[in-house]
Amino acid sequence: MSIPILEACKKRKRRPKLFGFHTFADPGCPINPTSHFCDNIRIFLRECAELEDYNVDGMPTWCTLLVNENRGFVVPVYTIEESVKYAAKPFCDHCRCTGWSNHFVSKRRYHIIIPIDGEWNKPLDDGVFDLQTHLLHGMIHCNGFGHLLCINGIEGGSRYLCGREIMDLWDRICTILRTRKITVEDSSKKRFMDLRLLHGVAYGHPWFGRWGYRFCHGSFGVKEPNYERAIEILSSLELDQIIEDFGCTDRCMKIRQIFRFYRDLSETQLITLKDILRIMLTLKSRAPVQKKMNIVPDLPASSTLKPSTRRSLQNRPPLKDKTMKFKKFSTLITNMDSRWPARRLEYAADVIVNALRETRASECTHDGMTRQEVRDAARMHIGDTGLLDYVLKSMNNVIVGNHVVCRAVNPATRVLEYTLKELGKGTLVSELESEMLPKPFPEQSIVPGADVYNDVIYLYRNVLLNYPDSELVELATRAVLDSKHFVKEWPFSDEDDQLLRFVCHMMPSLSELEIFTRELPPGEFIVVPPYATVGELKETVERTLRDTYCIMEQVVVTEIEDMEGMTDEEVLFGTIESGSEVWMRGTGMDLETELKYEGGSDNWRVSCECGALDDDGERMVACDICEVWQHTVCSGIDDSETVPPLFVCPKCCALLVPARSESSDCGRMQLAPVYQLGMELLY
Repeated sequence: MSIPILEACKKRKRRPKLFGFHTFADPGCPINPTSHFCDNIRIFLRECAELEDYNVDGMPTWCTLLVNENRGFVVPVYTIEESVKYAAKPFCDHCRCTGWSNHFVSKRRYHIIIPIDGEWNKPLDDGVFDLQTHLLHGMIHCNGFGHLLCINGIEGGSRYLCGREIMDLWDRICTILRTRKITVEDSSKKRFMDLRLLHGVAYGHPWFGRWGYRFCHGSFGVKEPNYERAIEILSSLELDQIIEDFGCTDRCMKIRQIFRFYRDLSETQLITLKDILRIMLTLKSRAPVQKKMNIVPDLPASSTLKPSTRRSLQNRPPLKDKTMKFKKFSTLITNMDSRWPARRLEYAADVIVNALRETRASECTHDGMTRQEVRDAARMHIGDTGLLDYVLKSMNNVIVGNHVVCRAVNPATRVLEYTLKELGKGTLVSELESEMLPKPFPEQSIVPGADVYNDVIYLYRNVLLNYPDSELVELATRAVLDSKHFVKEWPFSDEDDQLLRFVCHMMPSLSELEIFTRELPPGEFIVVPPYATVGELKETVERTLRDTYCIMEQVVVTEIEDMEGMTDEEVLFGTIESGSEVWMRGTGMDLETELKYEGGSDNWRVSCECGALDDDGERMVACDICEVWQHTVCSGIDDSETVPPLFVCPKCCALLVPARSESSDCGRMQLAPVYQLGMELLY
């Protein structure tokens, strides 16, 4: 429930600070910090938040109350400071999959969370980081690099805030705190449509692109030029050419009717697929049919890294004489436009059910398993986390074999849990499963313009996913779908004030160079007074690095490049221009610490035939000879298959048995991703 303004004030020991929801974090409102993120977040917590009288898993927690002026309710925004030294997972998987494995481990992470509406007037519980229901969950390392982990608006369970409002707030907070870069893994869907594909074709960028998020990191070797070329290919498909290409199919008439309707409706000429999708998305609010089932949203229907939950957290008592509705998973997947074939989805569902069964049998309990516990257990058999997340998101009151998988919030822990029931034991199925599934319009009943959302789905399924006899369109679609990681950067700039700003790089000494096996991380943003001395710059850099990184706790700056002849008492002004990059050398780095790189301490190497040279979050296997990692899919190992006990890559296989390299079975058949076979077409 929402918190009325008066109630919010009564719950506090002293009069709380209240800020306007739609103006909070505007420039100068309520603060205007000018330093780097590490200092700015402390100012933010001191001036804009109140320390709660409880901890979350031993971590200090602050709360900022934001008032929606028009509707009179209060939104709590929590900030939790997590110390990496005491964290269960000190390394950052998000950094690793984004390409930031070379970043030094930051000492602290700041989690900014808006809980689901029903939790606004309750304290946060332990395990809050694992919840999938937050309206907002962003995590920022104390060096200013961070990740947007979860956003859920109306479609994700909120009754008060839409996705655009939440994203606007998040973007303002990141801007006022002077974050460096924020990534997001866009897996948002709406009625089985990937929004990064739909919005990419219509607008040239994903839904998050409205706030400046751009391509960051692709899977299976997709680079930014591949992504941009793929978007260009799909966006520029001419409508007349599409009609001609579909001429020999039974879909041609319906596509022609849809094109004609929106061309007649538009005041401008519609030539390409981009043109017609844009006008259809613009007209979505006028849809006269199914107003409660919007297909093209103003917000993602699912979270960015964690899938959203489309149900209330409140446990309502069951109505009398009303049976639960269940649906078979095998029937459900027939309506899914999934990148995975049905047999892989069914295999993943079986693995999840077996994990739930084994846990129930081993612990002799009927308690459920959290999503993370199910995911970890299933990963013993399936390495594709994207596949697991996709299946878990759809498993609620779903029949798999002789079992029903249910999903509900544990009232004691308020954590979402999965439970397993056997058919016939406390479960009743009284209605035909076909009546419980979302029914797409029969193709023959599609009337162009009657439901703009249904028209969008038809074009999405047939033109983007099932274009006839066009390898180019297929490759372009796959390249866009394999591009899930996006990033927004707040670039360094020398502002028009009296302060001096530098980007300072700490270079290891010559004796330490052999220890650093990865590319040096980005430099630090340093701000000093206008008449600071050389010695004060060194002290500021030392203080910042010691406060930010585990490896730098005892660092001492010994010299600044191009300033070797200057004493510590000399003034910087006039010697070096504000806004410059400064290179420094020092001593005291803790080279023995395990908390060195965000990607972990393992020095493993990726080199896949698809072109991937770093971990992209997809399932991989290592050669047992050269120990180089590559994608299982690219190695001919389906995600439904277990990794063989002995795997030899083609290169090592050729070295071992040169004469039989083509026919040898010491390794698995190598199958490149579909778009690699024609990657040159995307340039």
